[in-house]
Amino acid sequence: MTKIKNFIMFSFTIIVIGLIYINFDDIKNSFVEYFDEYFKATPTLIIKDGNKYTKSYDFNYVSNSKDYIPHNYDDLVNIYYSVFNQGWDEFTFYCPEDYSECIDDVKLISNDKLLLSNINNFVSPFNSYSEIKTLYDSTGEITIETSHLYNEYERQKLSNDIKDIIDNNTNDYMSDKEKIKTVHDYIINNTKYDKIKADSKDNTSPYDSSRINGVLYDHYAICSGYSDTMAAALDIMGFKNFKISSDTHVWNAVYIDNNWYHLDLTWDDPITVGDENKNTLSHEYFLVDNARLFADTENVSDHFFDEKIYTEMN
Repeated sequence: MTKIKNFIMFSFTIIVIGLIYINFDDIKNSFVEYFDEYFKATPTLIIKDGNKYTKSYDFNYVSNSKDYIPHNYDDLVNIYYSVFNQGWDEFTFYCPEDYSECIDDVKLISNDKLLLSNINNFVSPFNSYSEIKTLYDSTGEITIETSHLYNEYERQKLSNDIKDIIDNNTNDYMSDKEKIKTVHDYIINNTKYDKIKADSKDNTSPYDSSRINGVLYDHYAICSGYSDTMAAALDIMGFKNFKISSDTHVWNAVYIDNNWYHLDLTWDDPITVGDENKNTLSHEYFLVDNARLFADTENVSDHFFDEKIYTEMN
């Protein structure tokens, strides 16, 4: 009986070896194709949820990435925007094989500080970056690392304090325009333009005037402090908005009554000549269109912006 079993096992083995020999090329090709596809496959992306400051809506220039797999330059720009918008500290994605210029385009974007700054204008101030680093290698793995302008403690405290200002000074009976005007006036009436920082050769000041902290706690601001505070307030009130920057200035844009308007608190808080301690309030740049924005020929250069980026204002 044992000899019969051994004979059967031997015969079966011979048959299997024969079949493998006959079909060796097909079997080899199948294994090669499997492992080739396995190693070429794009690794699984780790997509976390965005934080509570993430904007759910898109803009003409940038939009939230759908799958974080880039196929062209614009897809890469949207990935950078999405990383900022989600508030992520780090995100890794991969260049697909069919996008041969991917690494070159990543290099272009990561080295273009002006482009990155403009992208940053479309996110919440609480998700905006202070520093950004892009790491990449020849395999097509790309990692974006961001350091945020406001830490988590500041985000929470500043957001709560701005909400308190809104709740204490507006009500449901106000129109949207009245609500925005009330916050606009509150910020200006409680803040002075920081001429020390503006006039300093090394951009220094005793005040944190370039951030929201300077507006709420030091009561001094430069244009970035004004615009960050207004942007955060507009987010809390539920208005679509972004910041616009020129070579020398930054201000807000807000969507209201089915139109986009400029909103410049810096130029609505002018310094009174001869009495810098006196608060002044203006509405010259409150919800204005392009024509009104450029009507003041004395300050017009501060408001030159790239219409290819901020196309909502066209």
